[in-house]
This record gives sequence, C-alpha cells and structure tokens, in this order.
Amino acid sequence: MTIEALRAFCRKLPAVAEDIKWGHDLCFCVAGKMFAVVSLERPHSISFKCTPESFGELVERPGIIPAPYMARNMWVQEEELGEVLERREIEALVKTAYDLVVAKLPKSRQPGRAAASPPRARRARTTRVNRSGKR
Repeated sequence: MTIEALRAFCRKLPAVAEDIKWGHDLCFCVAGKMFAVVSLERPHSISFKCTPESFGELVERPGIIPAPYMARNMWVQEEELGEVLERREIEALVKTAYDLVVAKLPKSRQPGRAAASPPRARRARTTRVNRSGKR
C-alpha cells in the first residue's frame, strides 16, 4: 500500500480531515481526533488505534510494535507501510480505528448524524380539576 492509496481510502470516510503534524507525520482525524498517522519520511510507518483484542494479536507479528507514546491508548505501528499488512487488512484496521474514534464522540459531533432536532413545541399545560371542583 502507498501513502496515496491510504489517503484516498481515508478521504472516503465521512468528515475526515488530514493535517501534517510534528513536521513529518500525516494525521487523519475526525472531529479533531486522530485515528491514523503515517510518516512521510522513509521508511513510511503507519500507526492507528485498535481494539484491545487486535492490539494483542497485532503486536505479536514481526514488524508491528506498540506505537510510541500511544500504546497505552491501544495504538499500534507497522514499522514499514505495507510490509506486514496487506492493503485490505490495513483498510479494515484503519476503518475500525475510525469507528472507534467516532463511537467516543458526543452524538452531536458524530459524522452522519442529523443535526440535533429542534425542540418540540410544548403543549399547553392543563389544570386538572377533581370532582369537588377544586384544583
């Protein structure tokens, strides 16, 4: 997989923004929260968020390590983009990373959700009168 193929895939996801951070890392974000980072310097590495289960499985594979500074948040790093993970696997893992980040967002900030519905009109309050005619 190439950086351009990864960019094309990530840009197809709803509300994704990309930004270069730390001088050489291309970050993919949704609502300002990162879900994947690829190094623009060779060898191109990719880091992404994953589930605790896949974290444990992935770091057992040669060429995949806990992501520096982010491992405590369940991020892994493929040390060279496309060397261990095939394109379809990277796409599935990055989509999962995106979904994990979106799921943690407040519902009002989740992509694809309609804007908060307008407040409902209040019904006029009626006063109940009991049989004796008192309120």
